[in-house]
Amino acid sequence: MQLLKAMLSTTLRCAYCSPASTLRLKKKLFSSSSSSSCLKHPQWSGLQNWRENPVNHNRFWGPSGPQSLALSGIDELDDGPMALSSSLTEMGALVLNTADPLTKSKLSHMAYSLWRRQNLPIGVSQPPHRPARSPKPQLVSPKEIPAPKNSGLPLNAYMLHNLAHVELNAIDLAWDTVVRFSPHSELLGEGFFADFAHVADDESRHFAWCSQRLAELGFSYGDMPAHNLLWRECEKSSHNVAARLAAIPLVQVYFNPERSFQLLT
Repeated sequence: MQLLKAMLSTTLRCAYCSPASTLRLKKKLFSSSSSSSCLKHPQWSGLQNWRENPVNHNRFWGPSGPQSLALSGIDELDDGPMALSSSLTEMGALVLNTADPLTKSKLSHMAYSLWRRQNLPIGVSQPPHRPARSPKPQLVSPKEIPAPKNSGLPLNAYMLHNLAHVELNAIDLAWDTVVRFSPHSELLGEGFFADFAHVADDESRHFAWCSQRLAELGFSYGDMPAHNLLWRECEKSSHNVAARLAAIPLVQVYFNPERSFQLLT
């Protein structure tokens, strides 16, 4: 816990610096000549395996767990706008500009698969001000989210809807990070963008699972209101990579699923 506090404190201290000072700090902290007094923390033991794993096509939840669909749609990689894209960030921008949630999830997987298959460059692209979204769910303040008994959904569907909303936001957050900070690719390194693209693919798979189960229960994503808290925090960190890493993965993405569980108690 003390290590986590120290890591978070260090990140937050630089989170509100100017972009230039943040990049200077990153150079100092992560250069090979950094002092041994810099904060060190153990790396997740499974990180390298996760990075090297083949693309996961198990986007259907079967009787025995995740499995690949007979018609996974991977052949569609050779058609449509994705096939015309020349870089990872160009495909990421396409995902961000897609409004339909299920299509966004599918394109996210296609983008990562195509990038891995064709070894495309990171590139530099411009993200939209906000990701495209469908008319439903209606976005309201967190205080206006109905309690389970007032939502019109049974408890299991209510919980799945909350999780699906977190996963959809996570897709956009990951791709926005890839696209928005692409001008700094030489400093951040290809691994930074590869990891976030991989995260976007993982989150798109999770959203597909939640959507599938909601459909099996007779519901769909958008059947109840949702909040826009995650994206509001994302906008606040749009000009600062350190703030983005502090506010989103370390705080918002962690606490929002926790909040979903608290709403049920």
